[in-house]
Amino acid sequence: METRKVLSALSYFSIMFAGFIFPLIVFFASEDMEVKRHAKRAFLSHLIPLVPVPFIVVAGVTQFAVNDQGIPFLFLAAAGITIILLLIVFIWNIIKGVKVLIQE
Repeated sequence: METRKVLSALSYFSIMFAGFIFPLIVFFASEDMEVKRHAKRAFLSHLIPLVPVPFIVVAGVTQFAVNDQGIPFLFLAAAGITIILLLIVFIWNIIKGVKVLIQE
């Protein structure tokens, strides 16, 4: 198996073991443009679940600090969206990693 394919696939699969660190290291360490392209795409996809985190923090602070009673709907909605987004990104990265490995 080619090193190019392995590094590219590992950049996607690193969502399971190294988060966004591994694709970043591969991006800067590799000289192959194809590997750099996959590492950059994997890095950006690993950052997508971090986008709603500020909304969770704001929702948590406003609903738990200000409101002591009731169900924190905004917080639960933001947390639910983050979990769904994380699952989508996880599955997408696995699919992309497998596609890189089986391409000719």
